[in-house]
Amino acid sequence: MTHPTITPCPVGIQATGMRQERDSMGQIAVPADKYWGAQTQRSLVHFSIGTDHMPLPLYHAYGIVKKAAALVNAAEGRMPQWKADLIAHVADEVSTGELDAHFPLYVWQTGSGTQTNMNVNEVIANRGIQLVGGTIGSQTPIHPNDDVNMGQSSNDSFPTAMHVVTLLELEDRLIPEIEQLSATLHRKAHEWQAVVKIGRTHLQDAVPLTVGQEWSGWATLLDDALKNLRHAKDALLELAAGGTAVGTGLNAPQGFSKAIAARIATLTGRPFITAPNKFAALSGLDAMVRASAGLRGLAVPLLKIANDMRWLASGPRCGLGELILPENEPGSSIMPGKVNPTQCEALVMIATQVLGNDTTVGFAASQGQLDLNVMRPIILANCLHSIRILADGCKNFRVFSVEGTTLNRDKLAHYVNGSVMLVTALTPEIGYDKAAAIAHTAMQENLSLKDAALKSGYLDGPTFDRLVNPLDMVGHGTGGA
Repeated sequence: MTHPTITPCPVGIQATGMRQERDSMGQIAVPADKYWGAQTQRSLVHFSIGTDHMPLPLYHAYGIVKKAAALVNAAEGRMPQWKADLIAHVADEVSTGELDAHFPLYVWQTGSGTQTNMNVNEVIANRGIQLVGGTIGSQTPIHPNDDVNMGQSSNDSFPTAMHVVTLLELEDRLIPEIEQLSATLHRKAHEWQAVVKIGRTHLQDAVPLTVGQEWSGWATLLDDALKNLRHAKDALLELAAGGTAVGTGLNAPQGFSKAIAARIATLTGRPFITAPNKFAALSGLDAMVRASAGLRGLAVPLLKIANDMRWLASGPRCGLGELILPENEPGSSIMPGKVNPTQCEALVMIATQVLGNDTTVGFAASQGQLDLNVMRPIILANCLHSIRILADGCKNFRVFSVEGTTLNRDKLAHYVNGSVMLVTALTPEIGYDKAAAIAHTAMQENLSLKDAALKSGYLDGPTFDRLVNPLDMVGHGTGGA
């Protein structure tokens, strides 16, 4: 028996007007130049809410899932090899973004993601039909449910695609940017390890440390957050595929769950495995919660770093003015010459948004009533949004701010020389109370610390010079015990 052969043709349908597509509820008119079918069109009618579309990377991951399913079904004899190859061919087009224009659905849809799953099934079916010279919309020889969705349910394929795309976006998009930002912070910390500055606690003057020590603290906070994110993302390696509708695996053959997980692992180069309990995989979304919490954990130190930098760069003449940030663009439409710490401000807004996204994810994940969590689209959209803006924001922050930041060494030295809190170094010699009296005298009479110390009579000049050496007060540089 012969089977259709693929006749390569460019992506796209050269047609105008509308065509009729059908599903189990009957017929509906669909734009003739689109690959989607009836269920996608019904979703566009019923869920045209806002402008928040399902993220395209999800569809790219769905292409991987559909290809894996088809190849497993063929290997197990449930599907002719030619049909699996055809589905796999189109699924590759989905994964590479060639069919992005045919995925129009909104985030605000059924909470299981069924319409998104069917959007993928319909596009793959119709594109496959086109490639073998069939009639688009005929569902022959490729059927969106019977063939593209074979052995699957939206209830297990959507969370599978969620895990795949979230892991890939974390590893390919976000983590490399965090690593580069961390490396830049560490490099600056090493470069400025011996530059003494005045510390500040409670936004008030404190004892000295070095610029490098301060920056090493920022870098370590970021490293720790990244370590936690790496640990959290490992839970995404467990896939729901094979659980079908409620976790029992109805309509999926024995061994399908392990086989499709192994195939997805091969296609992605990541060690995906089947989730050990499909009831948990379908009714809960704890792995996504952990990933979102890891993103929140990154946002917190990033917010601190960006805010610290803009405080330290405040001025240039009437603020702290210790850091000099790159001047990227004019800062004011009314004040000529004004330049603002815009990259810092953008990163603060990004971190704030991520904190809000995580709150949404956490609450949505709590809505896993009975045997299915039906808040999946909003959880997925918020996680991917956080990943994208964190990755882009960290790249811009590094390239346009951190890498070009320099020191105002004169201002740093001025603050060190004028600080009263260097008095702390006198405490072991003369005691806390006498040192405090010297500090109060210096501040009340606007004296230098040395002049106030000599006026007190508690110690002489050589002793003061021996004790009050800022470089001797910054420890051994690492902040370790």
